[in-house]
Amino acid sequence: MKYRTFGKLDWQPSALGFGAMRLPVLDKNQAKIDEPEAIKMIHYAFDHGVNYIDTAYPYHGGTSEGVVGRALKGWRDKVKLATKLPVWAVQTVQDFDRILNEQLGRLQTDHIDFYLLHGLNKERWPFLMDLDVFSWAEKALESGRILHLGFSFHDELEVFKKIVDAYDRWTMCQIQYNYMDIEYQAGTEGLRYAADKGLAVVIMEPIRGGQLARTPPEDVVAIWDSAPVKRTPAEWALQWVWNQPEVSVVLSGMSTMRHVTENVASAERSGVGSLLPEETALIDQVREAFRKRAAIPCTACGYCMPCPNNVNIPGVFGLYNDAVMYDDVRRARMLYGIRIPEGERASLCQSCQECEELCPQGLPISEWMVKCQELLEQAS
Repeated sequence: MKYRTFGKLDWQPSALGFGAMRLPVLDKNQAKIDEPEAIKMIHYAFDHGVNYIDTAYPYHGGTSEGVVGRALKGWRDKVKLATKLPVWAVQTVQDFDRILNEQLGRLQTDHIDFYLLHGLNKERWPFLMDLDVFSWAEKALESGRILHLGFSFHDELEVFKKIVDAYDRWTMCQIQYNYMDIEYQAGTEGLRYAADKGLAVVIMEPIRGGQLARTPPEDVVAIWDSAPVKRTPAEWALQWVWNQPEVSVVLSGMSTMRHVTENVASAERSGVGSLLPEETALIDQVREAFRKRAAIPCTACGYCMPCPNNVNIPGVFGLYNDAVMYDDVRRARMLYGIRIPEGERASLCQSCQECEELCPQGLPISEWMVKCQELLEQAS
């Protein structure tokens, strides 16, 4: 296993971290983890040098933490444990302790190495500040129930920078990052911003929830086939992230033993600067090939906003394009249901066309909204 740096912390994490969000399940029931198989997979990773495991309160319908806790028996002093505070479940200051104590019980431990405020964004962050979350966190740190504080993030770059700058005791942050999302959410600029501030940066969605591991379209296949070194699409995606010097750990949500063995082997081949310049150029070509498949030429400039009917136009268009680019309607619908609140969806468009007068691309936005509703709001 290759090991990397972790911000200012005097500890070396494994390049690969085990993400416990996509464990194997029984009867297609996400709350019914195949525990013997999951623990077998986790132990294989530990046996091969993985020393970081990440879970969260809501994963697998609340059952992931329990399985991780049982998997850590005999390994607790060798592996760093990360889990997350479900900030959306916090209503009062008392909820901080209540939830943390519940998690410690689930995980069968007296401390959590890295405790993250889960899924921070511009809506949740001010509420936590109003509850003076840092005063509570300082007490939890002093008591030893958590050893380090961090956050995971889903929002725009400027919000990310604001949160990074809000607290001088952040140890780490967790962001979505892959070769397609270099300008999405925190993106490359956010990655470097946090690293320059001394934070460790843990990466989630390095293969975009599996989208970059799928059999790609023919034009992308042709690009991969031209590479002097042959890799699977998943390994290309992982190696690209590991190539970045600011990255501390790359999480993979693994649901089969094959995923574990392949990713462990890939991590052993990883390293900063391990890709040749012509290989990174090849990945740039793949990115552009995917982007050309987008149906709606929206640049997410935001000039169309705010919509008088509150439709999240760039967000809706982005998920529609994802469905087309990666031929993955199921995932786009799932994310639509999570990321686009009911009060911001395509079905609220009244075809007033005010946005179309403001769009630099001259897009027929109201026409596209009909198509977005038809594709994304079925079983969303």
